[in-house]
Amino acid sequence: MIEPMKKVSVVLLNKEKEEALKALRKIGLVHLEKLEGSSDKLNAFKEYTNNAVVSESILGEIKLAKSTKKNVHELSDSRVIQLCADVVAKSERKKQLLEEISADTTELDRFTSWGGVSLEDFDYLKEKGIIIRMYEISADKYSLIDQEIETILVNNDKKNVRFLVIGHETRPEKLLPEAFEVPFPRMSTDALQTEIRNDEKEIRDIEKFYFENAKYIPAIVKFRKNLESDIEFENVNAGMAHEQTDSENELAWISGYVPVADLEEFKAACAQNQWALAYADPEDEDLEVPTKLRNNKFVSLIYPLTDFLGTVPGYHEYDISGWFLLFFTIFFGMIFGDGGYGLLVTAIAILMILKNLFTKKKVPALLGLVTLVGFATIGWGIVTCTWFGLKPEQLPAWLVNLSIPQISNAYTGPDWTPFWKPDATEGLTNAQNLQIFCFSLALLQLSVAHIKAMIRNRKSLKVLGDFGALLQLIGMYWVVLSMVVSSSVFSFTEKIYGFPIGLFEICLVGVGFVLSFIFSNYEGSIGASVLESCKNIISVLLGVVNVFSDIVSYIRLWAVGLAGAAISNTVNEMAGPLLGHFITFIFFVMLVAFGHGLNMILNLLSVIVHGVRLNTLEFSSHLGMSWSGLKYSPFSEKVKK
Repeated sequence: MIEPMKKVSVVLLNKEKEEALKALRKIGLVHLEKLEGSSDKLNAFKEYTNNAVVSESILGEIKLAKSTKKNVHELSDSRVIQLCADVVAKSERKKQLLEEISADTTELDRFTSWGGVSLEDFDYLKEKGIIIRMYEISADKYSLIDQEIETILVNNDKKNVRFLVIGHETRPEKLLPEAFEVPFPRMSTDALQTEIRNDEKEIRDIEKFYFENAKYIPAIVKFRKNLESDIEFENVNAGMAHEQTDSENELAWISGYVPVADLEEFKAACAQNQWALAYADPEDEDLEVPTKLRNNKFVSLIYPLTDFLGTVPGYHEYDISGWFLLFFTIFFGMIFGDGGYGLLVTAIAILMILKNLFTKKKVPALLGLVTLVGFATIGWGIVTCTWFGLKPEQLPAWLVNLSIPQISNAYTGPDWTPFWKPDATEGLTNAQNLQIFCFSLALLQLSVAHIKAMIRNRKSLKVLGDFGALLQLIGMYWVVLSMVVSSSVFSFTEKIYGFPIGLFEICLVGVGFVLSFIFSNYEGSIGASVLESCKNIISVLLGVVNVFSDIVSYIRLWAVGLAGAAISNTVNEMAGPLLGHFITFIFFVMLVAFGHGLNMILNLLSVIVHGVRLNTLEFSSHLGMSWSGLKYSPFSEKVKK
């Protein structure tokens, strides 16, 4: 469940705000509203943090010996600040040097064909009254230069001729337009080469500095993490609102949110610290109300996944942790799809749990989640007779007998006739039965979404719009079965024990659409609700199509599982011929381990992509959730490790 919050405001003396904030942080119950403070101290902290981040990135590229990494190299905060500033400064200097080297190298390349160029010599000749300019021209044009222009040939190749023009301050008027004047370098080529060598030496010195100080990365990381708490504190300290009276009794105040369950404790703390306190229920307009989830230990197993995804329900939305865990577990088992893989996952998780228990460490919730989904995978492997991609004849008979014939890989006999048509000429294959199972999961999960919405809106006519959406979902379920699974078994004229189920399902879609059209936007007026639907008629019509596509989307569970099974079978077929020879046995083990290991990794990625998507997109969209929540993060002391 989402814990209810109270919006609180604390008023205190401005001159005591720093000590009050320290006490407030020690209490650790208030999730503060967003503040943007500004102070020299805060700016300094941010600069230290930026320098530390840059230093970690630069020094982290240095490869150190294992013995150096194992030794702890401590530094005082002042030394860390200076070291990070030096690293950043040297980084900027190195960047500048590299730019200089690049520019100098480009300049040298420009005069490679000319040989060395000395500006001093040109200046000396100019002082003697001899003005020289440098030109290039194509080889076939050089002989066409006017004889009145005094030139000196420097060198030539098949394409170009390089020459000097003597005695002209500017470009000679009679010089061919094809002649290109070569600008002088910014310094002599010898000086450019010297500058490059000096810059390269300075870069080597900088890299030596990096290498010598890379051992202090842990100290920099520790400093940066500790600084995060200081930045948070100073940001609040500088951003608190206060009176502008210049009085000794000037007041300051701050607002935030406290869980209702902790309100009495917070009231007592305010009384003890002599702070004035006001509190009220959050309003719908409050967009920064944090979300704090509270569930039992079993449902909390889903938290490692939602924390990894960064998905937090809004305060005014739903806590679907339990449903998320239930359906994610089912989806995981179906996508992994192989009982053998499930055994491996479960065994590894249990061994790690036992290790933590033996060493008296806290068992991470992630291991509990892995164990749960491992058992789900084993269960799916049992009912479908899927074990490491082995063929049914390669498995023990008792294991085959545990599977459910209608969806088991071990049964490929005649198609299964529907229970309401025992004399039907056309039945359903195992693959079709699996598709039906996927679509039934869609119906179940999405129905839960609409039922929860109906419960929330039970005191409003909007509940009829939610009920209409549920009817559309139920009716569209039959449409999907007819169009995707079998148009003959699930025809629109189909009757079950004389009841026209096909026609009834189509009517549900129509009735549901009408109810949804009239009441889905209800906010006190039916006319306004209908008008709003008319304004968005295209979206309303597309909503019916979206119901169809959302149900069909669940077929990915069958398709991805089928792909994983195909990879397993391929690996076994490739490795099979190697098993009969002792010499090739090691290659058999390597191929099987690599192939099935790769398949498990691909399955894990598929779970993240597909299994999570069905919960956070299809299910959540029918529930009306946008995952716009802000996680409850109280202003509290951070444990410095």
